[in-house]
Amino acid sequence: MSSNTPTRSPRRAVDAEKHEIKATPETVNWGFFDNSQEPVARVESGDIVRIETVSHHAGDAPDLMMDEGVREIYDEIDQEDRGPGVHVVTGPIHIEGAEPGDVLECRILNLEPRLPYGSNVSANWGLLYDEFDETEYVTVYEVDQETHTARACFQYEYPDLYDTPGRVVDPESVDRHPVLEDVRIPVRYHFGTAGVAPAEDGCIDSVPPGVFGGNVDNRHFTVGTSMYYPVQVEGGLFTAGDSHIAEGDGEISGTAIEAHVDAVVQFFVRDDLDITTPVLETNDHWMIHGFDEDLDEATRNAAIETVDFLQNNKGLSETESYSLLSVAGDFQSTQVVNGVKGMHCKVPKDIFPRDT
Repeated sequence: MSSNTPTRSPRRAVDAEKHEIKATPETVNWGFFDNSQEPVARVESGDIVRIETVSHHAGDAPDLMMDEGVREIYDEIDQEDRGPGVHVVTGPIHIEGAEPGDVLECRILNLEPRLPYGSNVSANWGLLYDEFDETEYVTVYEVDQETHTARACFQYEYPDLYDTPGRVVDPESVDRHPVLEDVRIPVRYHFGTAGVAPAEDGCIDSVPPGVFGGNVDNRHFTVGTSMYYPVQVEGGLFTAGDSHIAEGDGEISGTAIEAHVDAVVQFFVRDDLDITTPVLETNDHWMIHGFDEDLDEATRNAAIETVDFLQNNKGLSETESYSLLSVAGDFQSTQVVNGVKGMHCKVPKDIFPRDT
Protein backbone atom coordinates (compact mmCIF):
# COMPACT_ATOMS: atom_id res chain seq x y z
CA MET A 1 0.00 0.00 0.00
CA SER A 2 1.28 3.46 -0.88
CA SER A 3 2.72 5.62 1.88
CA ASN A 4 1.73 8.73 -0.11
CA THR A 5 -0.71 9.80 2.58
CA PRO A 6 -1.41 13.38 3.72
CA THR A 7 0.58 13.14 6.92
CA ARG A 8 1.23 16.57 8.31
CA SER A 9 4.62 18.10 7.61
CA PRO A 10 7.12 17.45 10.44
CA ARG A 11 8.78 20.88 10.56
CA ARG A 12 8.74 22.13 14.13
CA ALA A 13 7.17 25.47 15.08
CA VAL A 14 10.33 26.55 16.92
CA ASP A 15 12.28 26.43 13.65
CA ALA A 16 9.84 28.58 11.68
CA GLU A 17 9.80 32.26 10.81
CA LYS A 18 6.90 34.07 12.47
CA HIS A 19 4.63 36.78 11.05
CA GLU A 20 1.60 38.74 12.24
CA ILE A 21 -1.32 40.12 10.23
CA LYS A 22 -3.67 42.39 12.13
CA ALA A 23 -7.21 42.86 10.88
CA THR A 24 -7.50 46.44 9.60
CA PRO A 25 -9.43 48.11 6.79
CA GLU A 26 -6.29 47.65 4.66
CA THR A 27 -5.77 43.92 5.35
CA VAL A 28 -9.31 42.56 5.03
CA ASN A 29 -11.81 42.07 2.23
CA TRP A 30 -15.52 42.22 2.91
CA GLY A 31 -17.46 39.60 1.01
CA PHE A 32 -15.15 38.52 -1.80
CA PHE A 33 -12.03 36.75 -3.04
CA ASP A 34 -9.94 38.21 -5.87
CA ASN A 35 -6.88 36.49 -7.32
CA SER A 36 -5.56 39.77 -8.77
CA GLN A 37 -5.07 41.42 -5.37
CA GLU A 38 -1.66 42.31 -4.02
CA PRO A 39 -0.92 40.15 -0.97
CA VAL A 40 -0.84 41.73 2.47
CA ALA A 41 2.08 39.45 3.38
CA ARG A 42 4.55 37.08 1.75
CA VAL A 43 5.73 34.04 3.67
CA GLU A 44 7.78 30.91 3.07
CA SER A 45 6.60 27.32 3.31
CA GLY A 46 6.90 26.33 6.98
CA ASP A 47 6.40 29.86 8.30
CA ILE A 48 3.99 30.60 11.15
CA VAL A 49 1.47 33.43 10.85
CA ARG A 50 -0.73 34.98 13.51
CA ILE A 51 -3.91 36.12 11.77
CA GLU A 52 -6.58 38.31 13.33
CA THR A 53 -10.07 37.59 11.98
CA VAL A 54 -13.13 39.79 12.43
CA SER A 55 -16.76 38.69 12.22
CA HIS A 56 -19.34 40.25 9.91
CA HIS A 57 -21.86 39.76 12.75
CA ALA A 58 -20.41 42.24 15.27
CA GLY A 59 -23.33 44.58 14.60
CA ASP A 60 -25.74 42.06 16.13
CA ALA A 61 -24.49 43.14 19.58
CA PRO A 62 -22.19 46.14 19.09
CA ASP A 63 -21.97 46.82 22.82
CA LEU A 64 -20.43 43.37 23.33
CA MET A 65 -18.83 42.48 19.99
CA MET A 66 -17.09 45.71 18.96
CA ASP A 67 -13.80 47.08 20.20
CA GLU A 68 -11.93 50.01 18.64
CA GLY A 69 -10.28 47.91 15.93
CA VAL A 70 -13.49 46.14 14.92
CA ARG A 71 -15.40 49.40 14.79
CA GLU A 72 -12.73 50.93 12.57
CA ILE A 73 -13.29 48.18 9.98
CA TYR A 74 -17.05 48.67 10.12
CA ASP A 75 -16.74 52.46 9.88
CA GLU A 76 -14.11 52.67 7.15
CA ILE A 77 -15.24 49.99 4.69
CA ASP A 78 -18.16 51.56 2.85
CA GLN A 79 -21.25 49.55 2.00
CA GLU A 80 -20.48 49.80 -1.73
CA ASP A 81 -17.09 48.14 -1.08
CA ARG A 82 -18.73 45.13 0.55
CA GLY A 83 -19.95 42.08 -1.31
CA PRO A 84 -21.10 40.32 -3.33
CA GLY A 85 -20.77 38.01 -0.30
CA VAL A 86 -20.86 38.82 3.40
CA HIS A 87 -17.72 37.53 5.13
CA VAL A 88 -14.83 39.63 6.41
CA VAL A 89 -11.65 37.75 5.46
CA THR A 90 -8.06 38.63 6.29
CA GLY A 91 -5.48 38.42 3.50
CA PRO A 92 -4.51 37.43 0.94
CA ILE A 93 -1.22 35.82 2.00
CA HIS A 94 1.28 34.79 -0.68
CA ILE A 95 3.12 31.56 0.12
CA GLU A 96 6.39 31.42 -1.83
CA GLY A 97 6.70 28.46 -4.16
CA ALA A 98 2.99 27.56 -4.23
CA GLU A 99 1.91 26.85 -7.81
CA PRO A 100 -1.17 25.33 -9.43
CA GLY A 101 -0.82 21.57 -9.07
CA ASP A 102 0.62 21.92 -5.55
CA VAL A 103 -1.33 21.56 -2.33
CA LEU A 104 -1.29 24.15 0.46
CA GLU A 105 -1.42 22.72 3.97
CA CYS A 106 -2.83 25.07 6.61
CA ARG A 107 -2.16 23.71 10.08
CA ILE A 108 -3.98 25.28 13.04
CA LEU A 109 -1.66 25.83 16.00
CA ASN A 110 -3.85 28.05 18.17
CA LEU A 111 -7.25 29.77 18.20
CA GLU A 112 -8.36 32.32 20.79
CA PRO A 113 -11.36 34.68 20.92
CA ARG A 114 -10.65 38.39 20.60
CA LEU A 115 -13.79 39.13 22.60
CA PRO A 116 -15.75 36.55 24.63
CA TYR A 117 -19.03 36.99 22.71
CA GLY A 118 -20.57 35.60 19.55
CA SER A 119 -23.82 35.75 17.61
CA ASN A 120 -26.05 33.05 16.13
CA VAL A 121 -28.76 34.06 13.65
CA SER A 122 -31.92 32.13 12.80
CA ALA A 123 -31.79 33.67 9.34
CA ASN A 124 -33.86 33.89 6.18
CA TRP A 125 -31.37 31.54 4.47
CA GLY A 126 -31.69 28.97 7.27
CA LEU A 127 -33.24 25.56 6.73
CA LEU A 128 -36.45 26.17 8.74
CA TYR A 129 -37.06 29.87 8.10
CA ASP A 130 -40.55 29.28 6.70
CA GLU A 131 -41.43 27.18 9.75
CA PHE A 132 -40.91 30.18 12.05
CA ASP A 133 -43.39 32.55 10.38
CA GLU A 134 -40.48 33.96 8.37
CA THR A 135 -39.15 35.71 11.47
CA GLU A 136 -35.44 36.00 12.19
CA TYR A 137 -33.85 35.80 15.63
CA VAL A 138 -30.43 36.65 17.02
CA THR A 139 -29.03 34.72 19.99
CA VAL A 140 -25.88 36.10 21.61
CA TYR A 141 -23.54 33.78 23.52
CA GLU A 142 -20.74 34.40 26.01
CA VAL A 143 -17.68 32.18 26.42
CA ASP A 144 -16.68 30.92 29.85
CA GLN A 145 -12.92 30.45 29.51
CA GLU A 146 -12.68 28.31 32.64
CA THR A 147 -15.23 25.69 31.55
CA HIS A 148 -14.55 26.09 27.81
CA THR A 149 -18.27 26.41 27.19
CA ALA A 150 -20.62 29.07 25.87
CA ARG A 151 -23.92 30.16 27.42
CA ALA A 152 -26.73 32.14 25.80
CA CYS A 153 -26.93 35.70 27.14
CA PHE A 154 -30.12 36.75 25.35
CA GLN A 155 -32.19 36.49 22.18
CA TYR A 156 -34.11 39.09 20.21
CA GLU A 157 -36.26 39.30 17.11
CA TYR A 158 -34.25 40.84 14.29
CA PRO A 159 -35.75 44.06 12.92
CA ASP A 160 -36.65 43.95 9.23
CA LEU A 161 -34.75 41.45 7.00
CA TYR A 162 -31.20 40.27 7.69
CA ASP A 163 -29.83 41.16 4.25
CA THR A 164 -27.23 43.92 4.73
CA PRO A 165 -23.64 42.84 5.51
CA GLY A 166 -22.51 44.37 8.77
CA ARG A 167 -25.66 46.21 9.78
CA VAL A 168 -25.28 47.58 13.31
CA VAL A 169 -28.35 47.09 15.51
CA ASP A 170 -28.93 49.62 18.29
CA PRO A 171 -29.27 47.56 21.51
CA GLU A 172 -32.00 49.93 22.68
CA SER A 173 -34.11 49.23 19.58
CA VAL A 174 -34.71 45.53 20.28
CA ASP A 175 -36.17 43.46 23.11
CA ARG A 176 -33.42 41.26 24.53
CA HIS A 177 -34.74 38.40 26.64
CA PRO A 178 -33.02 35.44 28.33
CA VAL A 179 -33.05 32.02 26.62
CA LEU A 180 -31.47 28.58 27.02
CA GLU A 181 -30.93 29.10 30.73
CA ASP A 182 -28.59 26.52 32.32
CA VAL A 183 -27.57 25.20 28.87
CA ARG A 184 -23.86 25.11 28.10
CA ILE A 185 -22.44 24.65 24.58
CA PRO A 186 -18.96 23.10 24.21
CA VAL A 187 -16.59 25.60 22.62
CA ARG A 188 -14.89 24.52 19.40
CA TYR A 189 -13.15 27.47 17.75
CA HIS A 190 -12.64 27.08 14.01
CA PHE A 191 -12.48 28.93 10.71
CA GLY A 192 -15.77 29.03 8.84
CA THR A 193 -14.15 30.52 5.74
CA ALA A 194 -10.56 29.84 4.69
CA GLY A 195 -8.72 28.79 1.58
CA VAL A 196 -6.69 29.74 -1.45
CA ALA A 197 -7.81 32.20 -4.13
CA PRO A 198 -10.13 30.79 -6.82
CA ALA A 199 -8.80 30.31 -10.33
CA GLU A 200 -11.71 32.35 -11.69
CA ASP A 201 -10.83 35.99 -12.27
CA GLY A 202 -12.75 38.89 -10.76
CA CYS A 203 -14.54 39.58 -7.52
CA ILE A 204 -15.80 36.17 -6.35
CA ASP A 205 -18.66 35.85 -3.86
CA SER A 206 -17.43 34.63 -0.46
CA VAL A 207 -20.58 32.64 0.33
CA PRO A 208 -20.50 29.48 -1.85
CA PRO A 209 -17.61 27.09 -1.07
CA GLY A 210 -15.65 25.35 -3.81
CA VAL A 211 -12.54 23.39 -4.70
CA PHE A 212 -10.44 26.34 -3.47
CA GLY A 213 -12.06 26.12 -0.02
CA GLY A 214 -13.73 29.34 1.05
CA ASN A 215 -16.90 29.07 3.10
CA VAL A 216 -16.53 25.34 3.83
CA ASP A 217 -17.81 25.63 7.43
CA ASN A 218 -16.26 22.41 8.70
CA ARG A 219 -16.51 22.60 12.49
CA HIS A 220 -13.67 20.08 12.85
CA PHE A 221 -11.08 22.50 11.38
CA THR A 222 -9.73 23.40 14.79
CA VAL A 223 -6.46 23.36 16.75
CA GLY A 224 -4.26 20.40 15.88
CA THR A 225 -5.78 19.78 12.45
CA SER A 226 -4.61 20.53 8.90
CA MET A 227 -6.69 21.48 5.88
CA TYR A 228 -5.22 20.74 2.46
CA TYR A 229 -6.22 23.00 -0.45
CA PRO A 230 -5.48 22.44 -4.15
CA VAL A 231 -3.55 25.56 -5.18
CA GLN A 232 -5.34 27.45 -7.97
CA VAL A 233 -3.03 30.43 -8.60
CA GLU A 234 0.61 31.35 -8.03
CA GLY A 235 1.35 31.94 -4.36
CA GLY A 236 -1.90 30.36 -3.22
CA LEU A 237 -3.19 33.71 -1.88
CA PHE A 238 -4.66 32.36 1.34
CA THR A 239 -7.42 34.20 3.21
CA ALA A 240 -9.31 33.34 6.40
CA GLY A 241 -12.22 34.69 8.43
CA ASP A 242 -15.82 33.96 9.40
CA SER A 243 -14.54 32.37 12.60
CA HIS A 244 -16.82 30.47 14.94
CA ILE A 245 -17.06 29.64 18.64
CA ALA A 246 -19.19 26.55 17.99
CA GLU A 247 -21.24 24.97 15.22
CA GLY A 248 -23.28 21.84 14.63
CA ASP A 249 -22.91 19.78 11.48
CA GLY A 250 -25.32 21.36 9.01
CA GLU A 251 -25.30 24.88 10.54
CA ILE A 252 -29.05 24.68 9.95
CA SER A 253 -30.27 28.03 11.35
CA GLY A 254 -28.03 29.91 8.92
CA THR A 255 -24.97 30.64 11.07
CA ALA A 256 -22.76 29.18 13.78
CA ILE A 257 -21.81 31.21 16.86
CA GLU A 258 -20.05 33.90 14.84
CA ALA A 259 -17.13 35.62 16.56
CA HIS A 260 -13.76 37.34 16.25
CA VAL A 261 -10.97 34.79 16.65
CA ASP A 262 -7.21 35.25 16.52
CA ALA A 263 -5.47 32.32 14.87
CA VAL A 264 -1.93 31.01 14.71
CA VAL A 265 -1.39 28.86 11.61
CA GLN A 266 1.53 27.25 9.83
CA PHE A 267 1.71 26.88 6.05
CA PHE A 268 3.38 24.15 4.03
CA VAL A 269 3.56 23.83 0.26
CA ARG A 270 3.11 20.16 -0.60
CA ASP A 271 3.89 18.44 -3.89
CA ASP A 272 3.37 14.90 -2.59
CA LEU A 273 -0.44 14.92 -2.50
CA ASP A 274 -3.02 14.40 -5.23
CA ILE A 275 -6.36 16.05 -4.37
CA THR A 276 -8.90 18.15 -6.23
CA THR A 277 -11.02 19.31 -3.28
CA PRO A 278 -10.29 20.47 0.29
CA VAL A 279 -9.28 17.61 2.58
CA LEU A 280 -9.15 17.95 6.37
CA GLU A 281 -6.82 15.78 8.44
CA THR A 282 -7.52 15.34 12.15
CA ASN A 283 -5.79 13.00 14.59
CA ASP A 284 -8.28 10.25 13.74
CA HIS A 285 -9.81 10.92 10.31
CA TRP A 286 -9.48 12.31 6.84
CA MET A 287 -12.50 14.34 5.77
CA ILE A 288 -12.96 14.76 2.03
CA HIS A 289 -15.41 17.42 0.83
CA GLY A 290 -18.01 17.55 -1.91
CA PHE A 291 -20.16 20.52 -2.95
CA ASP A 292 -23.31 21.17 -4.95
CA GLU A 293 -26.55 23.15 -4.74
CA ASP A 294 -28.34 19.79 -4.39
CA LEU A 295 -27.49 17.83 -1.24
CA ASP A 296 -27.71 14.48 -3.02
CA GLU A 297 -25.23 15.70 -5.62
CA ALA A 298 -22.96 17.10 -2.90
CA THR A 299 -22.97 13.62 -1.30
CA ARG A 300 -22.21 12.03 -4.66
CA ASN A 301 -19.36 14.47 -5.25
CA ALA A 302 -17.92 13.78 -1.78
CA ALA A 303 -18.06 10.06 -2.56
CA ILE A 304 -16.32 10.50 -5.93
CA GLU A 305 -13.65 12.71 -4.38
CA THR A 306 -13.08 10.18 -1.59
CA VAL A 307 -12.73 7.30 -4.04
CA ASP A 308 -10.17 9.38 -5.94
CA PHE A 309 -8.40 10.28 -2.70
CA LEU A 310 -8.06 6.64 -1.68
CA GLN A 311 -6.85 5.61 -5.12
CA ASN A 312 -4.33 8.42 -5.49
CA ASN A 313 -3.06 8.63 -1.92
CA LYS A 314 -3.61 5.17 -0.39
CA GLY A 315 -3.05 2.95 -3.42
CA LEU A 316 -6.48 1.32 -3.37
CA SER A 317 -8.33 0.29 -6.51
CA GLU A 318 -11.59 1.93 -7.49
CA THR A 319 -13.66 -1.08 -6.38
CA GLU A 320 -11.71 -1.41 -3.12
CA SER A 321 -12.32 2.26 -2.37
CA TYR A 322 -16.04 2.02 -3.12
CA SER A 323 -16.46 -0.95 -0.80
CA LEU A 324 -14.48 0.73 1.94
CA LEU A 325 -16.69 3.84 1.78
CA SER A 326 -19.82 1.77 2.23
CA VAL A 327 -18.54 -0.11 5.28
CA ALA A 328 -16.27 2.44 7.02
CA GLY A 329 -16.89 5.91 5.56
CA ASP A 330 -19.21 8.28 7.44
CA PHE A 331 -20.94 10.92 5.31
CA GLN A 332 -21.87 14.05 7.22
CA SER A 333 -23.44 17.36 6.24
CA THR A 334 -20.87 20.12 6.60
CA GLN A 335 -23.49 22.83 6.00
CA VAL A 336 -26.82 23.17 4.16
CA VAL A 337 -27.24 26.96 4.15
CA ASN A 338 -24.60 28.45 1.82
CA GLY A 339 -26.49 28.03 -1.45
CA VAL A 340 -23.85 25.51 -2.50
CA LYS A 341 -24.26 22.79 0.12
CA GLY A 342 -21.39 20.77 1.57
CA MET A 343 -20.93 17.13 2.51
CA HIS A 344 -17.80 15.45 3.79
CA CYS A 345 -16.82 11.81 4.07
CA LYS A 346 -14.94 10.82 7.24
CA VAL A 347 -12.45 8.03 6.65
CA PRO A 348 -10.89 6.62 9.83
CA LYS A 349 -7.09 6.55 9.71
CA ASP A 350 -6.63 3.58 12.02
CA ILE A 351 -8.14 1.07 9.57
CA PHE A 352 -4.96 1.29 7.47
CA PRO A 353 -1.51 -0.06 8.32
CA ARG A 354 0.74 2.62 9.73
CA ASP A 355 2.79 4.24 6.96
CA THR A 356 6.52 3.73 7.03
